[in-house]
Amino acid sequence: MKQLKGVLVLSLMVVSSLCASEEVDIRSLVLSNLELSRGGTSYAEMTMFIKRPTWERRSSLVGWTRGTKDSLIRFTAPAKDAGNAMLKLGDKMWTFNPKLNRNIRLPSSMMGQSWAGSDFSYNDLSRSDKYLTDYRFELVDTKVQEGKKIYTIDAIPNDDAAVVWGKERMTLREDAVMMGIVFYDQDLQPLKEMKSLKIGNLGGRIFATHMRMGDIDDPNSYTEFEYQKMAFDLDLEDRLFSTFSLRSERTR
Repeated sequence: MKQLKGVLVLSLMVVSSLCASEEVDIRSLVLSNLELSRGGTSYAEMTMFIKRPTWERRSSLVGWTRGTKDSLIRFTAPAKDAGNAMLKLGDKMWTFNPKLNRNIRLPSSMMGQSWAGSDFSYNDLSRSDKYLTDYRFELVDTKVQEGKKIYTIDAIPNDDAAVVWGKERMTLREDAVMMGIVFYDQDLQPLKEMKSLKIGNLGGRIFATHMRMGDIDDPNSYTEFEYQKMAFDLDLEDRLFSTFSLRSERTR
């Protein structure tokens, strides 16, 4: 009997160890994805295409990131939008409009609003570092596609997390490439989805270079982001990530 109990205890310890190991691997995979498209620092040139049933708009942008918390994005075209910019420093976010010629600090109540008329909200742009503190991860499914393992992972907010979504269901390749995310409301109903349309090599890294975000119930309305140029681990000056820089016309 004692031997049987010992075997059972040992088996439970092994199972627990395997589960803990899998959980660590999941978190590591998510963090690897964040690092993959940002690096220590990064510079990007990209286009944004907004499609609606009665109109569409294409814009050009440049952006810089530092770690998972700081970023600066500036519109360069069309001319009527050039100079519009957004700055994120930690949990704080500002926008700049050349016509108003002033920086505007965004309150938390506005973070769920659309960014620049797109299907991306300010929360969507700022959530990268939130994964590190506000979510736990659960493995939902594993499959093999084109010789690579594909993991379906639920990012579930902690009880005390101040986040918009009830959960986010992400699909990640074993090499940390994001294949897609489905966003669920607080009632766990799927509302919108981001899909990776193209996987490419930019700046020496393989990641999703073309993505589409849209309402699940409205396939005729969506926003696409496509990267044309990426560079990583650059020596960026601290003053780049400042409210003064937000007002400048710097594009390189």
